[in-house]
Amino acid sequence: MSDPMTPAQWRAALKAEGVRFTEYDGWTTRGRDAATGKPFGPVHGSLNHHTAGSNSLKAVTTGGAPGLPAPLCHAFLPKTGVLVLVSCHRANHAGLAAANVMAAIIAEKPLPKQDKSSTVDGNDQLYGIETENLGDGKDVYPREQYDAWVRYNAAICRHHGWGAGSVAGHLETSVEGKVDPRGPVEGYGTRGKFTFSMGQLRTDVAERLKHAASWSPPTSAPKPPAPKPPTTEERLTSLEKRVTALEKKEA
Repeated sequence: MSDPMTPAQWRAALKAEGVRFTEYDGWTTRGRDAATGKPFGPVHGSLNHHTAGSNSLKAVTTGGAPGLPAPLCHAFLPKTGVLVLVSCHRANHAGLAAANVMAAIIAEKPLPKQDKSSTVDGNDQLYGIETENLGDGKDVYPREQYDAWVRYNAAICRHHGWGAGSVAGHLETSVEGKVDPRGPVEGYGTRGKFTFSMGQLRTDVAERLKHAASWSPPTSAPKPPAPKPPTTEERLTSLEKRVTALEKKEA
């Protein structure tokens, strides 16, 4: 069990991990706790979404969606890669989550297929990030955005002492057929364009967590080591072969 991060803890964790961020006015008090009578926490993981739209900041902060009051996440990540803190309290982002998947997130075990017969309210237990993308399978996540996405998830995990197994996607928890997040990624580190997957995101988060929070992935492939100069014996052998070849040619 973990208590939700306080505003000061959010700031410290993100700053340490190298996440550039801004704070949307009122984010420290914005939430659905009072309206629902359900407090946020204890928290067990980080849930990832795509917005399925563009210019979504107003919707996720104060505008909401039909039948779904704001805030719709705890953090919003536009294509610039500069994270926006939206809320540090209960947010409408996860909806109903399969209980068997939630148990696996808590245990940091491979996530099973959703058993729709038993559900929990994911809004009670999961941080939510909305990453700006149309979700049409064509709209690209820029490098800066994906790098911030990895850092954001790692910051949460590092603060709570979790591993990358506490990172999940909405498509993995939802019993309502959600498909997010998805789409092509421009690249990350030394990797070129690839298709987003939660498995890859968890792998990249796990790699970050092996290093200090200040670590950055290399952006170019390491140069191969310079060849060692031949030994005296190798030079003599090579010379002997050339002499032999010349003698055969003259004969």
